[in-house]
Amino acid sequence: MEPSYSQKISQRQWSQPDKGQRESQREATFMDDIVQKDHLERQVLGALEGVETVFDGGGGCGRFSIPLAKRGLRVTHFDISQPMLDKAQELAAQAGVLDRMTFVEGALEDLSAYRDGQFDLVMSFDAPVSYTYPNQERVLGELARICKKRLLLSVSSRLGSLPYLANPLNKNQFILDSSCGDPYVKWCLENKDAMVEGFRFDKGAAERLLDNGLMGGQAEIDEYEQGGVPWCITYCFLPQELRGILERLGLREIRMSGPGAYARTVPHEILQKIMNDPQQKRDFLDFCFVYDQNPYVLGMGKDNLFAAAEKSSE
Repeated sequence: MEPSYSQKISQRQWSQPDKGQRESQREATFMDDIVQKDHLERQVLGALEGVETVFDGGGGCGRFSIPLAKRGLRVTHFDISQPMLDKAQELAAQAGVLDRMTFVEGALEDLSAYRDGQFDLVMSFDAPVSYTYPNQERVLGELARICKKRLLLSVSSRLGSLPYLANPLNKNQFILDSSCGDPYVKWCLENKDAMVEGFRFDKGAAERLLDNGLMGGQAEIDEYEQGGVPWCITYCFLPQELRGILERLGLREIRMSGPGAYARTVPHEILQKIMNDPQQKRDFLDFCFVYDQNPYVLGMGKDNLFAAAEKSSE
């Protein structure tokens, strides 16, 4: 596999014209995204001591960068997708924070424009690091290099992703409102029976993912070359693997969690009832935040593995 293919495929996937709008509505559509964003927001808010400058690598539509700019921080919002950047700028303008944000189109594979320790806080959420295969370890090193104080990131979780290979209806469990009109929700509902009918468990695929952590490859390259828009080639990390990489980079006080580990055990109807009751929702999210940081479940988050680390001052 040519190293450039992951970047090219990611760029095409995330640069679809409707991506910006769809991504900006995730938390209004799917309950797993509500849980994951809440967890990450809490982690971010707890990491702001002494922070003035922020780099958000793979910032998308500004789910985290815009709120930080509203708190007075100077934020570099970096993304591979121009439609994402356009939507983020639109939302930043509405929030009145354009003067505190810099928007940059680029790929995480090349952060050479930034100097060592340029940003107090470096963030990269929703697994863009995993989409840089086979360069994921080098990219982690670059994120650590430009970080001065604190690194927060989420990558694709190998153990968390494996259940998807036995569950073609994984997003159906988390639909908040089946009548919301979202095109992807509509597709999930309309294709439910066909997905079940056509499903066959592939033991070999599960064993390969467990063994090498790689989702995608030649089939995605072929689809890309034929003009298609395949899902990104993705490297999925094991918890101990990610911790080991961060330790080798000299980072310290590493904390990890698996956002969504608790929520994925709850049946759709019950989860929907919880999310539609403000008090139950608050209580549930409070408990999820604690549960999902337990070291015995962190690998089984919805599909992301979160890590926070401090940059040594030495």
